[in-house]
Amino acid sequence: MKLHLKIWRQRDAQSNGALVDYDLDGIDQHMSFLEMMDTLNGQLILNGDMPVEFDHDCREGICGSCGMMVNGQAHGPVAGLTVCQLHMREFKDGATIYVEPFRAAAFPLKRDLKIDRSAFDRIIQAGGFISASTGSAIEANNLPITHDMAESAFDSAACIGCGACVATCKNSSAALFTSAKVSHLVKLPQGKLEAEKRVIQMVGQMDVEGFGHCSNTEACEVKCPQGISVLNIAMMNWEFNKSSLLG
Repeated sequence: MKLHLKIWRQRDAQSNGALVDYDLDGIDQHMSFLEMMDTLNGQLILNGDMPVEFDHDCREGICGSCGMMVNGQAHGPVAGLTVCQLHMREFKDGATIYVEPFRAAAFPLKRDLKIDRSAFDRIIQAGGFISASTGSAIEANNLPITHDMAESAFDSAACIGCGACVATCKNSSAALFTSAKVSHLVKLPQGKLEAEKRVIQMVGQMDVEGFGHCSNTEACEVKCPQGISVLNIAMMNWEFNKSSLLG
């Protein structure tokens, strides 16, 4: 395959950035998108140029750190995938591909396609710990939770914190991410004790970080690689309003 790439290059947050053109030839259609980027970086290094910097880790769709905008879509054109799971067979020979970082005020750009997602970490930290007995574990059949509720909690906990929801939202809202973290604990008995305090603190931290408000377009769910449901946002709003009244 022959490809024409237009990749955002930026030295740091203080510098001006721009799309830079690169041409690649001989790309195998079975390569992953990140393998294609590795091929480009190999050529740049051989030519004495700086490689394109981007985040990645597991390359299995588990961590989401590879998040970037591909042709204007978070994680690319295929639903339910992270960039590392995207393959070049999804593009036509001779295609022009635009590659840019996730853009949000709360995600400062560090270099090229690499952004700082530590705002997500601070939202989770704001939620604090859960109180748990240090005695023996309860017998599983006596745990007061149904199978359906356990599955629902697992669905919420599946959020990998990649930031695609923020990058896709026109307001750069972190409501889907935050609500997934709030919901998966509030659904479980272990998370009930601090539930009222937790939701107030996490939503408050989300605002402090500079994320925008949810506009209910549901674009976040569409581009979430894990398919996290916007019903989590409804649950977070309910818990927040309830806790605000009780507090």
